[in-house]
Amino acid sequence: QVRLVESGGGLVQAGGSLRLSCAASGTFFSVGDMAWYRQAPGKQRELVATITSGGDPTYADSVKGQFTISRDNAKNMVYLQMNSLKPEDTAVYYCNAAVTTLNRRRYDYWGQGTQVTVSS
Repeated sequence: QVRLVESGGGLVQAGGSLRLSCAASGTFFSVGDMAWYRQAPGKQRELVATITSGGDPTYADSVKGQFTISRDNAKNMVYLQMNSLKPEDTAVYYCNAAVTTLNRRRYDYWGQGTQVTVSS
């Protein structure tokens, strides 16, 4: 019913920037809160940022002032602008969305992940 697809990852040097995008597609009633998670090699998946349907963001302490989450409700998309990237930001980044389907069931959906690699 719902598919989340991330894009925008890649290889970047320390100090550089990337913007990740995530598009929700399929058939659904609405998209609620959306979020970005990341998982570095050998580490647990961690929450990076969230954004409500009204556009209110929250951030992990580790990325405050560095990353910015935003969304476009008309396009059912969420973005993560990542600036001043550091090697410790290297991870697979995952999009997450709370989706209400047409039959009014609420589910969490996950994208496939996009690799971000920050070189020294």
